[in-house]
Amino acid sequence: MTDDSPLPADPNRPYRILVVCTGNICRSPMGAVVLRERLREAGLDRAVEVDSAGISDEEHGNPIDPRAQSVLAEHGYPVPAHSAHQVTAHELTDYDLALAMTAQHERALARLADRAPGEAARISMWREFDATAPARGTGGADLDVPDPWYGPHDGFYDTLAVVERGADGLVEHLRDRVAPTG
Repeated sequence: MTDDSPLPADPNRPYRILVVCTGNICRSPMGAVVLRERLREAGLDRAVEVDSAGISDEEHGNPIDPRAQSVLAEHGYPVPAHSAHQVTAHELTDYDLALAMTAQHERALARLADRAPGEAARISMWREFDATAPARGTGGADLDVPDPWYGPHDGFYDTLAVVERGADGLVEHLRDRVAPTG
């Protein structure tokens, strides 16, 4: 991961991150929940805001998938009220960093950014911040966070483990870029 993450245009506002998956009911809300918790533990929760969205509107208004809720709660994470929504081009301009869960999501965000009325968020892959992930360029799908939705319940545990590693890397990446709260 390079050190070119932009800082907020206004240093008086928090750094804003948008986590994006397909329907905004599994991976992206899991990522947002875990990242918020890791930021809180690092004392950066007031310096960084995290939200999530999907590239599709197929789950619009739905809560976090019950299996994702169960796995999050089992691992001690809070399970917030959530209403899935589709990311818009305009919304991208409100964020400093958009984190795609897969190469497909990254391409969709790049297309939206081309239509954004103003400077769009920097777009990266979630696993670019995962120290165990392969280097970018070794194959886009190599950086994909696994989609647990179609598989057995155990897939949600695997996805959570990948999400946690990425969140840990993100916190380290942000530590020197944003002012800690305290």
